[in-house]
Amino acid sequence: MHRRRRTALTVSAATLVAAPLLAACGSQAHPGAAAVVDGDRIAVSTVQAQVADVRDAQGSSKQAAQSADQSGQLVRAKLHGIILDRVLDRASADAGVTVSRAEIQQMRQSAVAQYKGEKGLRAAVLQERWISPGQINAFLREQIQLTKLSQALGADPSTPAGTKVLGDALTKASKALKVEVNPRYGTWNNKQIQLADYKAPWINQVTKPAQAAAEAGA
Repeated sequence: MHRRRRTALTVSAATLVAAPLLAACGSQAHPGAAAVVDGDRIAVSTVQAQVADVRDAQGSSKQAAQSADQSGQLVRAKLHGIILDRVLDRASADAGVTVSRAEIQQMRQSAVAQYKGEKGLRAAVLQERWISPGQINAFLREQIQLTKLSQALGADPSTPAGTKVLGDALTKASKALKVEVNPRYGTWNNKQIQLADYKAPWINQVTKPAQAAAEAGA
């Protein structure tokens, strides 16, 4: 079990690049909202707070200067993550999947061992995935949800058929939530489960094999 979870953590720890904080404006219907998911507003201030946490952590990181010199999509990355959490929650609820605090703690202990200490884990996810120390547990919960959701669906993410089943479940949940994104951040793609203007590394592991299988069968 630990091996599978370490693999999920490694796959998701893909390099992201930073972006200047966007001066996002809300729509007329939802002023001050970065997005609306299932009728609930995700406030611009919520996204900004997550970005600020990452930048604060970078301030004490050896890689901070390098990170600051890169141009990219930190704001979109954080908004994507918030929306993804909602989609995963919906798909998990539909499949009867739950995640306990004990499971999160167990995975954290495994990750700490993998990265040779808490300090190593914090440095790795900050540099590789733009996750601040305070965001680590939420990230680990996401990994557990993906693993347990795959198991509940009887889907093996290492195969085209399995990734298609998982991708279809996430797409169904995404559509049901009727995600609306402030145009300043882009648009939400239900099939790819990501912001159209942001390439989420983890979801590529799910969608690419499924897309290849669909094209092969066409």
